[in-house]
Amino acid sequence: MLLPPRIGRCAATAAAKIILPPSSTRRLGTTAARIVGSNVAKLADFDDTVKIWVHEELVDGRKLTDIINTEHVNVRYLPGHKLPDNVVAVPDAIEAVRDATHIIVVLPHQYIQHLLDTVHGSILPNASAISLIKGIGISDQGMTTMTQLIHRALAIPVSSLSGANIANEIAEEKYCETTIGCQDPDEAIVWRSLFNTPYFQVNCVADVIGVEFCGALKNVVAVGAGFIDGLRLGNNTKAAIIRIGFLEMRRLAMHIAGGGIQESTFMESCGLADVITTCYGGRNRRLAQEFVQTGKSMPQLEQELLDGQKLQGYLTAGEVHSYIDSCGVTDHFPLFTNIYQICYENKPPHTIFAGLNVDFSRDTKTPSPAL
Repeated sequence: MLLPPRIGRCAATAAAKIILPPSSTRRLGTTAARIVGSNVAKLADFDDTVKIWVHEELVDGRKLTDIINTEHVNVRYLPGHKLPDNVVAVPDAIEAVRDATHIIVVLPHQYIQHLLDTVHGSILPNASAISLIKGIGISDQGMTTMTQLIHRALAIPVSSLSGANIANEIAEEKYCETTIGCQDPDEAIVWRSLFNTPYFQVNCVADVIGVEFCGALKNVVAVGAGFIDGLRLGNNTKAAIIRIGFLEMRRLAMHIAGGGIQESTFMESCGLADVITTCYGGRNRRLAQEFVQTGKSMPQLEQELLDGQKLQGYLTAGEVHSYIDSCGVTDHFPLFTNIYQICYENKPPHTIFAGLNVDFSRDTKTPSPAL
């Protein structure tokens, strides 16, 4: 999603433009477009038009861009919820980012590099971006967050947004919170003005990477919670898995980023609240339950049940395991290791409990406890 340039940031007299890139046509991106489109209409420093880059597809013989621009509804991914008239769908990414000063990036993390390669060289030098992507690039070579990847490719400042935010519930304007990680206090005010509403409450923190870690790693925990639901083991067991998963999230984030992450971030909406929501209502939990009950593979369930969307928890579990295995610390992350082995190595789901008696008591005293 793109917003035209903010008057205070450049010599141009145009108001700020916003862009929402590719998979923004899906639920979360479309929901973000509803919020931002409504807010910019009330903000004097922004152009009224919000461009949303749509991956073009046919719906009942009609182009999705035409449907969005005439009926103001994304009938494919968010039916029944009107978009503001100032949200304009375009099928070309370069056209979408043209003259934009504020870029909102929403797409599965495995597709981000292709997008960056496409728009590289077409971004204003005074632009800034915010990532709503729930994923982290982790390999045996190290870790790269999505904000780091975007910053390196486009040479612009990048913030992050994550929280207990199920798209359909936001679209229904049910009260919830979210967290924006932004290092520049002035820019944080701008991003908050674009997203904050009476039903979508935004809190800003300076911990960009911490917000991203929470948004990505909670999906792995949700897969574990889904296994418990599939095994029909009840709320006590599920609560234990959520607690251990939350502590392994924090331990891994501290191990990778050390003092670069603020402990308080884990108590924001992007942290504990999002873990709870995702472990009870998200698609990662739902597909993990189906995985146990049907015996089908994760890729097969993704194809059958997600209507074109990607399952981030399954992919992130593989990336996390690649990293901790290369560091020789899998025994410090027994839950994440068990989830990986169940997903990728055909271990039976009941093996999720193997080795879970782990001492986390030192984790708040040193960034990399005993690792």
